[in-house]
Amino acid sequence: MLYLSAEDVESLISMKEVIDTIEIAFGEMAKGKVIMPPRTTVMLEKYNGSISLMSSYIPSMDAFATKIISIYPDNREKSLPTTAAWIFVNNPENGQLEAIMDGTYITALRTGAVTGVAAKYLAPKKSKIAAVFGCGVQGRTQAWALAETLELEMIRVYDLSEESMMKFSDEMTEKLGVDVIPSVSGRAAVEDADIVATATTSPSPVVHRKWLKDKVHVSAIGAFYPSYRELDTEIIKDSKLVVDEIGSIMHEAGDILIPINEGVITADHIFCELGDIIIGRMEGRTKHDGITVFKSVGVAIQDSSVSSLILKKWLKTQ
Repeated sequence: MLYLSAEDVESLISMKEVIDTIEIAFGEMAKGKVIMPPRTTVMLEKYNGSISLMSSYIPSMDAFATKIISIYPDNREKSLPTTAAWIFVNNPENGQLEAIMDGTYITALRTGAVTGVAAKYLAPKKSKIAAVFGCGVQGRTQAWALAETLELEMIRVYDLSEESMMKFSDEMTEKLGVDVIPSVSGRAAVEDADIVATATTSPSPVVHRKWLKDKVHVSAIGAFYPSYRELDTEIIKDSKLVVDEIGSIMHEAGDILIPINEGVITADHIFCELGDIIIGRMEGRTKHDGITVFKSVGVAIQDSSVSSLILKKWLKTQ
C-alpha cells in the first residue's frame, strides 16, 4: 500500500498546479458532472472538536477519494495541529485502495488554492494590497495562493499572537518575494486592502464592514460551523456573495446562516456558486461591484482532484 507523507506531497506538486486543478474541478461541479455526497460531521462537544468524512468522484479526472478530517481549535494550546486529515484514494475502475496520503498539507493547499481561484474572478483589477487574518498553516497557503494569482506588492497579516505574526512575516516574505508585514490590529491590517482573506478559528467576527474600503474582495474560509463566523453581518449584507457549494453553505456556514437568522438577508442573497462564474454561466466582478465575498466551507472535490493529481505525478516518477 502506497503512503505519501506531507513531505512527499510537497515535493510532488506546486501551488500553481493545485490552483489550476481546483478551477477545473469547480467547473465540472457547475456542469453537474461530479458525484459528491454531503459531508458527514460528528461533533465531539466534550473535547470541543469535530471529525468529518468527505467523499467525491470526478469522472473527467477519473478521481475518487475520501478524506477524514478533524478540527480541534484547542489543539493550539496542546502544541498540536488544529486541523489534521488523511486522504484515501481509490481506483474508480475496480474500487481498490491505491494510496493513503497525509491530508493535512493537501487540505491547506487546496483551501488556499480556492481563494486564489476566487480572487482571479472577484478581486478588483490591479489589486496590490492583501490582508490575511490568521498566521497558522492555512494563513500561509492563503497568502501563497493570492501571491501566485495576483501581482501583489504587500501582504499585511494579523494574529492574536505577536510571535506568530513575526514568524509568518519572516517566512512568507522570503518564500513569496512580497513584503509581508505584521499589523497592530485587525483594522490596521485591512486599511486600504484590495483583498482580505480570513483563516481563523474565531467564533465571532474578526473583520467589520466599517473597516473596509468601498471596492474590496473578501475570502472567508476559516469558519464552517453554523454558530461561527469571521465576517460581521454588514459585510455580508453589502456584498455580492459567492460560495463554493450552496448545499454545504446552508448547512454549515455561520457567516451566512447568522445574518439569515437575524432577518437581515435571505438565502436569495447568494449570487451564485464559484463554478458558475468559472464556466461563464454567471459574471464575476464587474465595474459596478463594491464588496465581493467568497465564502467557502470546503468541499470534497477539492480533495479528490488534488489527491488524484498527486498520485498520477508520483506514478510518473516510478
